[in-house]
Amino acid sequence: MSDLPKRIDIHEEGPREGFQIEQGPISTADKVRFCEALAETGLHDVQCVSFVDARRVPGMADAVEVAQTIRQRPDVHYTGIALNLRGYERAVQTPLHITGSLQMSASNTFSIHNTNKNNEETLAEQRRQLEFFRDKGIEVDTAIVMTAFGCNFEGAIAPETVRDCVGSLLELADEFGIKLDRMRLADTVGWASPLSVQRVVGIVRDKWPDLKLGLHLHDTRGTGMANALMGLQMGIDSYDTACAGLGGCPFAGHKGAAGNICTEDLVFMAHEMGIETGVDLDALIECARMAEDIVGHQLPGKIMHGGSLSKFRHGAGA
Repeated sequence: MSDLPKRIDIHEEGPREGFQIEQGPISTADKVRFCEALAETGLHDVQCVSFVDARRVPGMADAVEVAQTIRQRPDVHYTGIALNLRGYERAVQTPLHITGSLQMSASNTFSIHNTNKNNEETLAEQRRQLEFFRDKGIEVDTAIVMTAFGCNFEGAIAPETVRDCVGSLLELADEFGIKLDRMRLADTVGWASPLSVQRVVGIVRDKWPDLKLGLHLHDTRGTGMANALMGLQMGIDSYDTACAGLGGCPFAGHKGAAGNICTEDLVFMAHEMGIETGVDLDALIECARMAEDIVGHQLPGKIMHGGSLSKFRHGAGA
């Protein structure tokens, strides 16, 4: 495991990822309280909301109000996402830290379900967004390939297809004179296994060995942490996560779609492996318990229920 990173960056997506899919209404005050608590744990990137059509995602109807209410720490990026130009126009009117991102799906069918656009139309929309970003002086720093490991509509996705998507996004960035900081590979609907992570990361690295990669992993079928471990073993140092395992994709075509890998579970595993995160695990566990109280049902995180080992280690050393 000589390729293990010394430190990983964690991009917390729980507030957006979780509250977009919960059936019961979540109050604006609870959303704000949760975002503010996460920012006190040492996390430096908290994705608070998505600026999407409230008719399709009712849980994000108060996105602007949430964004305007959060009391922000200066050392934390409070972010939001948008899927189209209309969403970005709303986002830039808020106090959130908005950066541009390029995106496409390795599955054309998922793309249609997710954004009502196929991949060709998505690339055309991306060009309009890039012109908007340029006019507004918005930094474009990352790109993401969704359904990079499989799709509930199209089935298995060939690693070569993912490689070609990465190439299309890099070409688009180059067309606008943009050097992307990182390319994120997303297991949007939970198909990945450690072997498929190894294959997809491997084929992308074979073509672009210096391209920084990040992983966006869902835990639909219980392989999320194993996939993260494979990513760590391959030296990947950037992960999208959700506190308490909140969330899921509302357009996955599968009612069992789960949220991102659990933030505190990844932090625990990283710390046990000697990998730094900068996160206070015990404070994060309290946030996970807060999330469970807010949604009113048990969430899938493990460490929030099992607890950290700190008190046991302290007792063993007494």
